[in-house]
Amino acid sequence: MNRNKVYPWWFALPAAVIFFLLCLLPGLVGIGYSFTDWNNFTDQVNFVGLANYKQIFTGHSEYLGYIGNTLLFTAATTVTKTVLGLLLALLLTRPFIRLRNMHRMIIFSPQVMSYLVVGLVFQSMLHPTTGFLNNFLRSIGLGALAQNWLTDLHYVWASVIAVDTWKGMGYIMMVIIAGLTSIAPEYYEAASIDGASFWQQFRHITLPLLRPVIVNVTVLNVTYGLRVFDMIYALTNGGPGNATGVINTAVYKSFSTGDYAMGTTLSSVLFYVMLAMLFLIIHSMENKEVES
Repeated sequence: MNRNKVYPWWFALPAAVIFFLLCLLPGLVGIGYSFTDWNNFTDQVNFVGLANYKQIFTGHSEYLGYIGNTLLFTAATTVTKTVLGLLLALLLTRPFIRLRNMHRMIIFSPQVMSYLVVGLVFQSMLHPTTGFLNNFLRSIGLGALAQNWLTDLHYVWASVIAVDTWKGMGYIMMVIIAGLTSIAPEYYEAASIDGASFWQQFRHITLPLLRPVIVNVTVLNVTYGLRVFDMIYALTNGGPGNATGVINTAVYKSFSTGDYAMGTTLSSVLFYVMLAMLFLIIHSMENKEVES
């Protein structure tokens, strides 16, 4: 091989070694342990094949509920954060909006807070008796609207999704704003001369040119949604019951009780689901690009 072709790879070698040792190797070891009965009660580790996976996917398994909750949270927050982020980005790039940078900063600011802090703050704000929201509703004569936001099955998921959307939509907005500002204004000028409305410009110019950005934010939202744990755990502790428990809630419980094999199996399932969803998203977006 030509020496000039080999030389650049030496610069990537340290990063590749670190990635292998800290990311790839532990992941492969974890997948290997998912086929064992590794636990905190015996010193011997036995190979059990697919027994752990069968336990997860049997019809009476509570783990299926955790998987369903994870997919529900991921789908809902991906849609809400992407749609609201897009709408805010479109609004805050319009020339008639004053103090646009200040508005952007305010909307983006929750992103710098940790998810654990956000969960604890909103747990206090949504408390049924001492929380800010219910007390505010009572103070303006709307006490009938006060609810048990985090303990009532009818409202808990809406509350969790709303909190996550509030925290994350600012980041999505900023990414989309960066994409909008990269679109050449000549496209819109030509469309305006041809008499195209705002909706027509959005549909035929903005949306197609934003597709790579939308793919990126969708991937970011999906990867976060599938890995969520700390915010939900701080908000609801997985309750009421296991109603808001997600895959990582089950992973945490498994490791806490010494069932390490099940914890690694659940983590492996999460990895497989994430790979499958990201493949479907990227593949579908690539097909749309080819069609367009």
